[in-house]
Amino acid sequence: MVIENDVLRLEVSEAGGEIASLIYKKKDLEVMWQGDEKHWKGKNPTLFPIVGNTYSKDYKIDGKTYAMKNHGLIRYAILKCVKKSDDEITMELKSNEETKSQYPFDFTYQIKYKLMNDRVIITYQITNDSSRIMPFTFGLHPGFNVRHYDTGILRFACPEEATQIHIHDGVREEKVSFDHWNLSHEMIAKEQTIVYKNLKSPYVDLIMDEYKIRMTIDGFPFLALWSSDPDADFLCIEPWYGHGDFEKVDVPFEKREGMMSLSPNKSFMTSYWFEVYE
Repeated sequence: MVIENDVLRLEVSEAGGEIASLIYKKKDLEVMWQGDEKHWKGKNPTLFPIVGNTYSKDYKIDGKTYAMKNHGLIRYAILKCVKKSDDEITMELKSNEETKSQYPFDFTYQIKYKLMNDRVIITYQITNDSSRIMPFTFGLHPGFNVRHYDTGILRFACPEEATQIHIHDGVREEKVSFDHWNLSHEMIAKEQTIVYKNLKSPYVDLIMDEYKIRMTIDGFPFLALWSSDPDADFLCIEPWYGHGDFEKVDVPFEKREGMMSLSPNKSFMTSYWFEVYE
C-alpha cells in the first residue's frame, strides 16, 4: 500500500504493518533502513505487548507460563489494511489463537500512517477486547539510513541532565549531561544499546549530509539508540514506555517497570511523528 504527496512517498507492508519504504522525493533517497542479512533484517517494528523480553524469556499469567519472541507480537504478524485514502493508511491486527497462545488476551491493534507535507504522523490505538485488565507495554523501533556516519550528529532539542542505564557490563545508572552527540559505531557497540530515561527534549534531530530528520520523543519515559554493528549504516531511534529485563527480576509480569494496565473495552492511544527537511 502506497501513499504520497509532493515531498514523500510512503509504502506500508502487511508484514508487521511496518513502513517498507519512505522516499524523500526531492533527492530520490530512501529514508528508512531496508534490512539485510548481514546487519539487521528488521526495518521499523513496533513493540507490543513487551519491549525486549523477560530475563527468562517467559512469564506467567494466572499461573500459566507463556513466551513471546523478542519485542512481542506485532513485528511477526500480518496486519490488514482497514482504511486507505490518498494520504492515510490504517493497518490492523485482531488477536487470534496464535497470539493468545503467547499472550492470553483479546485485543485490537491499529497503526495509522498519515502524510502531512514533509511529515509522517504515526498513531497507535490498542483496545482491550478482553473481560479483564490487560497488562502491556509499548515501544517504537524505527531504523533510519545513515550514509556517512563520521559526519552525522544526533542533536537534542534542549540541554539534557538525564539518566543513562548501562546494561553491557552489569546494570547501573549514571547521571549524564549533553545536548548532542556525534554518531559513533564504537560508542553504540560498547553499550550494546544506549538507554536514557528522564529526557526533557520533545524531539531529536538526526543531522546528516543529505538531509535531516526531526523525530518527536515527547511523552515516552525511555529513549534507546541502537545500531547492529560497526559497519551498519543505520541508527534506530527508539522511544519506549517500558523495557525488557536488563537483569533478573522477581516480580510478576504486570509489575515490571513501564508496564501499563488497560481496563476491558478501553483503548490506549499514542503517536509520534518524524519529518524530513534540509
